[in-house]
Amino acid sequence: MTPYQQYVAFHGILYKEVKRFLRIWPQTLLPSAISSTLYFMIFGQVIGTRVGLMDGVNYSVFIMPGLIMMAVITNAYSNVVGSFYGMRFSRAIEELLVSPTPNWIIVLGFAAGGITRGFSVGLIVWLIAAIFTGVHVQHVLLTLLTLILCSSAFALAGFLNAVFARNFDDTAIVPTFVLTPLIYLGGVFYSINNLPMVWQLVSKFNPIHYVIELFRYSMLGTTSSNHWPVLLMILIGLVAVLFSVCLWCMHKGKGIKT
Repeated sequence: MTPYQQYVAFHGILYKEVKRFLRIWPQTLLPSAISSTLYFMIFGQVIGTRVGLMDGVNYSVFIMPGLIMMAVITNAYSNVVGSFYGMRFSRAIEELLVSPTPNWIIVLGFAAGGITRGFSVGLIVWLIAAIFTGVHVQHVLLTLLTLILCSSAFALAGFLNAVFARNFDDTAIVPTFVLTPLIYLGGVFYSINNLPMVWQLVSKFNPIHYVIELFRYSMLGTTSSNHWPVLLMILIGLVAVLFSVCLWCMHKGKGIKT
């Protein structure tokens, strides 16, 4: 395929993905807006007045980056796992496989759909947060880069889940029993510095904790994340590894070719 044909193929997949989640926006965009509003009303306005400061900032401001990242992670992941497995289930993926579209274009197209949804939901949650807490973005470029890399990583992880899922129930196991606990225990509503030493050590084995910590630094400039360049490089490496694994699965026909 020529570069222009590759662009057309990528644009077609991305357009289909974006149109799919926009068509059912009450199921894809609205729930995050409602849940985030409730989080800010309950945790930020009610509980936050009793907590006071957390890591040197108002509690409602402290939870803002975590809530945005929680929405980005879950939406980027669920968009790809649901869409790609749906194509596998309906055998529509065969139309892509028999076409001259390279595997990397297929992976990139589906991942871009997840990134777009994650980014869109993140923007919605940020706008809601701005109503309750005001606008807080200390490092704009780092904030955007972190959002893109995080949504990329979890979109690719969702692609892998869709590849190995044997039924629709398998697409919900990881979000329910892995992602959700890791997100809530990753420091969305609290600083791990306030935990006992044993639980601080346990929290350091949670990869999502570092993602939230990096994003909190990019938005609030908290001094507790001075090692952000290392976290950024690790996130870039994670995206590269996941993309390579997705390409390998497509090349081998894992979960696709019988």
